[in-house]
Amino acid sequence: SPDEARMDLNPSFLGIALRSLLAIDLWLSKKLGVCAAEGAAWGSVRPLMMLLEVSGHGIPWLLGTLYCLARSDSWAGREVLMNLLFTLLLDLLLVAVIKGLVRRRRPAHNQMDMFFTLSVDRYSFPSGHATRAALVSRFILNHLVLAIPLRVLAVLWALVVGLSRVLLGRHNVTDVAFGFLLGYLQYSIVDYCWLSPHNAPVLFALWSPP
Repeated sequence: SPDEARMDLNPSFLGIALRSLLAIDLWLSKKLGVCAAEGAAWGSVRPLMMLLEVSGHGIPWLLGTLYCLARSDSWAGREVLMNLLFTLLLDLLLVAVIKGLVRRRRPAHNQMDMFFTLSVDRYSFPSGHATRAALVSRFILNHLVLAIPLRVLAVLWALVVGLSRVLLGRHNVTDVAFGFLLGYLQYSIVDYCWLSPHNAPVLFALWSPP
């Protein structure tokens, strides 16, 4: 019947469309991987890209936040830093869960010389650097009083970190695009679950001022 024919065609059409999009994603990602190796087209820029990799890594952000939290001497400062710590931990958890479920391998042209990797880091989707960059950038813009040039710099940093993941060959374009979207949406969770001395007194008691 015509209905059965349409049911047979739809899955095939959807499958072809998805395979086509995947092929475009892989082709574009490989074309943009101009810093994936020292002998690549932009191999001389690779050290700068790897510096950006460190700037978006979770470990420096976690250690830096914990240090600032320990040094903070105001309730307002500790509240922002406590929520930044919650933000970073939430991001690590969600990205690890999604990577473990999707299990998409990193691009074939990637060199496994990344800064401080764990077992889940062998997977590519989504880009944890992209989620963190988008999430931290939105957090900073909403909770720090910054001059316009610094606000623009925060957004540019997030975009360049995401772009560097493709240039280095660490991720495909869709890994980074979804990472940006996920990071942006995660902030809504952080904002909804905002921690304060009123709703989380025990946590703040651990970091009481001197």
